[in-house]
Amino acid sequence: MSSWFKALLQKPRKGSNSSQWPLNDPPERPSSSLPTVRGRSSPPASRNRPRQVPSADQVNVNSSESARWNKSYDVCICHNEGDLGFVEELVSYLESQPEQFRCFLQPRDAVVGGAIVTELCDAVQNSHCWVLLITPNFLKDPWCRYQMHHALTESPMANGRTIPVLKDVDRRDYPRELRCIYFISVTLWETTFKQIRETVMRYLQELCETTSRRD
Repeated sequence: MSSWFKALLQKPRKGSNSSQWPLNDPPERPSSSLPTVRGRSSPPASRNRPRQVPSADQVNVNSSESARWNKSYDVCICHNEGDLGFVEELVSYLESQPEQFRCFLQPRDAVVGGAIVTELCDAVQNSHCWVLLITPNFLKDPWCRYQMHHALTESPMANGRTIPVLKDVDRRDYPRELRCIYFISVTLWETTFKQIRETVMRYLQELCETTSRRD
């Protein structure tokens, strides 16, 4: 497998299509001899290098004492049943990675006989990250939107836990509730899967590092 692509949540630069701006196009840089970003000089060239996603060993996410094991799942896939084919491919990819991500897939992992509301809420609460597969089916499904709102309630700030993925949906239909969160736009499936993997790894890395500092 080739080296991983840069992490999704690194701020996209103009001309990059690895992620999309939620509602509006990014603002033009002010015209001056030295371009600025939010009132500061442009960052050194070294900051523009692609960020490498560390391996599980480097971030120690597989340690028995890692904060990763505080929840039952690493990733919860929120989707409409009409998009199950894409989701099954994504889950197969994530679970086959060296990190062996633990994915919650509702048709496979929900408790038979359990109440839908309970199962959806438990899946969100017991997962570190949430992939929202936003498709035309998702936008019409009240249970998908319910799960999306529950995820936003659990973690309202855009800290990498909520990962919107747009597939066959126009940018203008991107849910307003997610307007402060960058999304992945599906082009090639393999590229999208790698971006999701990198985002989850980045969050787990930061989680483990933060926990380690507290200890």
